[in-house]
Amino acid sequence: MVTALKPVRSLTNVETAYLPARSSDVIHGAATLINRDLSLLEFFRRVLDEARDESQPLLERLKFLAILSSNLDEFFMIRVSGLMEKLGTRVEVSPDGYTRPDLLAEIKVRVTELIEQQMECLQHGVIPALSRSGIELARYADLSESEKLSVDKYFKKCVYPTLTPQAVDPTHPFPYISGGSINLALIVKPKLNKRVARAMQNFTDEFFVRIKIPQFVERFVHVSGSDSKWVLIEDIVAANVGMFAPDAEPDGVYPFRITRDADVDLREAEADDLLQMMEENLKQRRFGDVVRLEVTHRMPPEMVEYLVNSLEITENEVYTIDGPMNIVDAFEIADINRPDLKDKPLRTVKPAAFETGESMFDIIRHGDVLLHHPYVPYSIITDFIGEAVADPDVLAIKMCLYRIGADSPIAPLLIEASQAGKQVTALIEIKARFDEANNIEWGKRLEEAGVHVVYGLLGLKTHAKTTLVIRREGGGLRRYVHLATGNYNPATSTVYTDLGLLTVDKEIGEDATELFNYLTVYSQPDSFNKLLVAPINLRQRMVELIMREAENARNGMPARIIAKINRLADAAIVQKLYEASQAGVQIDLIVRGVCTLRPGVPGLSENIRVRSVVGRLLEHSRVYYFENGGVGEIFMGSSDWMPRNLDRRVEVLTPVEDSRLKHYLKDEYLDAYLRDNVKARELNRDGRYETITAAENAEPFNCQIAFQDSNNIVDFERS
Repeated sequence: MVTALKPVRSLTNVETAYLPARSSDVIHGAATLINRDLSLLEFFRRVLDEARDESQPLLERLKFLAILSSNLDEFFMIRVSGLMEKLGTRVEVSPDGYTRPDLLAEIKVRVTELIEQQMECLQHGVIPALSRSGIELARYADLSESEKLSVDKYFKKCVYPTLTPQAVDPTHPFPYISGGSINLALIVKPKLNKRVARAMQNFTDEFFVRIKIPQFVERFVHVSGSDSKWVLIEDIVAANVGMFAPDAEPDGVYPFRITRDADVDLREAEADDLLQMMEENLKQRRFGDVVRLEVTHRMPPEMVEYLVNSLEITENEVYTIDGPMNIVDAFEIADINRPDLKDKPLRTVKPAAFETGESMFDIIRHGDVLLHHPYVPYSIITDFIGEAVADPDVLAIKMCLYRIGADSPIAPLLIEASQAGKQVTALIEIKARFDEANNIEWGKRLEEAGVHVVYGLLGLKTHAKTTLVIRREGGGLRRYVHLATGNYNPATSTVYTDLGLLTVDKEIGEDATELFNYLTVYSQPDSFNKLLVAPINLRQRMVELIMREAENARNGMPARIIAKINRLADAAIVQKLYEASQAGVQIDLIVRGVCTLRPGVPGLSENIRVRSVVGRLLEHSRVYYFENGGVGEIFMGSSDWMPRNLDRRVEVLTPVEDSRLKHYLKDEYLDAYLRDNVKARELNRDGRYETITAAENAEPFNCQIAFQDSNNIVDFERS
């Protein structure tokens, strides 16, 4: 048998690519993986495509431009900062073929391209179109004299007193610059008295001045006398710069913005109090290293150089913006009341079983209930928790809360339950990135109300979406379990697509009990009846299921894998999928964001297709289907195929065993994503995505619209 490696044609950014001659060979080499960070940037490109789509409502296009800016901010705060931290270490070539310096250089090229396209879309597409629709994002220079007087009056009364210009001189060092804020830079030539001038004779007659725009100041200032006209606050400050420095000119005022490292380094093993340690780390986040400097294209090169030196960065961290910075603030405009420029309101349908007035507990006892949000309203879940709180037969409620939300109705219900004498346990993940402070605040409030609060496990994040309600029934106890793909956050439930399962399955109830014991007293069980739980048995079981499909294919049995996930970046799972493809398994992956697997490579992954759906709603659900020789198995839950999900988080996948629900998930739910020819994009082997080519005479099919328009929900009626 030939076992030598076979060379294949070159791929993008790969000098030499080799493929294994047989599926049992361990696959190495750059050809087999797409770089994770570049894959994430390709997801951002698909977000930008939504903004560039002229068939979209205008304010939705503006919203997607804001989402792109938010995504890029987090990308630099977390991913780029992580790469920069390791630049001083030994240079290594990762499995995707990149060294860290090469990867950072490629990131800059691609981010620069994204920003240029974003500004082109904003300034030459969206803003002019909004103006034609009666919403004007104007420049200060283009305002009428009366309008200028109006905004100047607002500035002097409401903004000017809050601003503090800071000059750099021998007694005033370069100031601390907070991450994310808009700043204005200028050079002033003050008229100094003789004594000061003598003291500074060896210095300079020019001073760098920085003016920070506080975050509490409105970024878009409404122009009085106009229904729908706004101007950027930095334009107004620049126009009035003479109030700070009489000799300064508006054209000599230059916006800039920095991004700081926000990847908090947690040394949990050294922590006596995880909550206290987390609070201290959040304070330190403000002072992370600078990882990006955004400057206006008008800024003189010598000022850019001055900022680079003062911030102790290199030119590689500088990004030139030909347009307004921090488009995240445009959410404010996207939210204005113009229904004609937005998507039609989302239509939700509550299953008939929930309209009869029957108890939620009675409904769930009739059979497993599958909820498809947001097409099915999330109020069903809050009603379920509310009924459990009010029911005197409910003895205990236990929940995993990953991202609670500032205005959560769930947490107050748990407080009410505790005050009513029920045993209430809340696992609150205070390491949920960028939700730490909010979760800490809710945790303290819950503790004060008598709720038993657990702040996660040392070394692990708790990402599972699980609720256990224990009810006294018929002389015994019955366990009601909710297992979901999404957070217990009604605010995001309106814009995320997620699934939830309500069940009284005895073995799943026992597993849920063991799960919460694991979370509260580290009593790790040897096994679970049905649930797949990371980091205990989830990785092992996923590998077994993939390899079972490969073995079935070799034996001529039906073999297929369909997975709908958010991210795929686990090298071991990718390797097993390659082996399954080589064995003849047809694999369809629906991956919203990062995907490091290269599909369609002859001899390696020719049986794997990867597509991504980016649309009005954020695809957030995770569903796994395995053909199993014709007796299909389906799992759903919180975990992606990522090292962090499989090894460093507490995750839960549950089997879906009800035949009606299995039919819905495979033949309607997953099939809809595989049929989409409007919002879906297909991944090429070079890491780029292309539009789906619809079959001749095929009708356009948008899965998100189809789920709304066809009442595409599970029939919960029972015979």
